[in-house]
Amino acid sequence: MSAATAPSSIRIKAIYEHLDCLLTGIDRLKKAGITGWTVMAPLPRHEIEEIIYEGQPSPVRWWTLTGAVTGLTTGLLLTSLTASQWPMILPGGKPVVALVPYAVVMFECTILGGALFTTLGAIVHCGLPGFFLDRAIQDPRVTDSSFGIVFTGAPVADQQRITEILTGAGAVEVTTGADTIYEVPNHA
Repeated sequence: MSAATAPSSIRIKAIYEHLDCLLTGIDRLKKAGITGWTVMAPLPRHEIEEIIYEGQPSPVRWWTLTGAVTGLTTGLLLTSLTASQWPMILPGGKPVVALVPYAVVMFECTILGGALFTTLGAIVHCGLPGFFLDRAIQDPRVTDSSFGIVFTGAPVADQQRITEILTGAGAVEVTTGADTIYEVPNHA
């Protein structure tokens, strides 16, 4: 390959057997100012979230707030427009649209809207469904017991530095280029 056709980015993947080694690798990458990596874990761990987001709250909370406000508004409109469309006899001069009797419906719509939007926000921010994920991220070892850090487009100029950081943090395997795609061995 000539210099004119050399790729400008490369895949790099590190596999870790222990959570503390993964956390060390993430910390060292952040201190070196290297970005553009994805963390893979077999289960959710709060330690990973804390080191990646540095205590910042999740953006999903805004989805929850939006869903709750939408649900509350929907509940109010549903009840009040239904009562306005089909008014009954008004005993004692009571208002057609009264908030107290509608509070239960508005509360339930608030909870439903918040829950649905929270689920939608979690799906969006988790990148689900993963149909179009890079094949290096779809490593079956990470679904069992290992942890991983993957760069899908690391600059070629930083390859050596990134590899040294990941290896120095305790990675049991660091692969680059086409080797990052793990094929399940056939033991038949």
